[in-house]
Amino acid sequence: MKKILITGMSGLIGGLLRQHLEKVGDYKLVALNRRNLDGIQCYQADISNLEDIRPAFKNIDVVVHLAANLNQNSWKEQLNDNIIGTYNVYLAAVESGVKRVVFASSGSTIRGFDNIPPYDAVNEGRYGDVTGKVKKISHEVFRPDSIYGATKVWGEAIGRYFSDTFNLSVICIRIGSVNGNDRPSNPREVSAYLSHKDVALILHKCIEAPSEIKCDTFFALSDNKWGIRDLEHSKAILGWEPKDSSDKFL
Repeated sequence: MKKILITGMSGLIGGLLRQHLEKVGDYKLVALNRRNLDGIQCYQADISNLEDIRPAFKNIDVVVHLAANLNQNSWKEQLNDNIIGTYNVYLAAVESGVKRVVFASSGSTIRGFDNIPPYDAVNEGRYGDVTGKVKKISHEVFRPDSIYGATKVWGEAIGRYFSDTFNLSVICIRIGSVNGNDRPSNPREVSAYLSHKDVALILHKCIEAPSEIKCDTFFALSDNKWGIRDLEHSKAILGWEPKDSSDKFL
């Protein structure tokens, strides 16, 4: 039975992953969270404090690092949670002998493309202005649209460092648009939509991915007609197939 530590389990995606893994079974789940969670072993700590979070990593096989700060107006919060906190998670994992860290990156790592034709037309819902086949954005590039997006690029980069230096398996998932209503609320989300079911499935695939994957980055979207991020790498390497689509909401 694998022991899985999930940071930020109280968040939307953390809760979805918890529900999914509890249904699947064969996992011992542990939470690292700012607030207590009922019905599960939970360590309450701030990830920017290395000493406080170290105990949560004891005897853990895989860490799914979902905790992040979305307040793009506060550099201090971004620094503490998304830079220092992410570094601390990687370091605590290495110190405790964790085999893999699944890092929740973001589509914000490439959202700088949103203002460039033809991606701007897709994200604005001007589908009639799109001519020819749209070249999908590769998982190998980055173009953040914000400090938050830049911190996620850094999280991927520092993950590569920890993988190369300490032989830690690091899988970075550039998560699409996941919201509480489980449906897109604007044209950009029609392109970037990632359903509750699909986000839980791909994170599960990351947990169980072959040990030969030492460091790699993958996009996660549902099977959206107007999706502009290339999912072929995710399908080929992780064996993941999205089950849902934003097309039904068009």
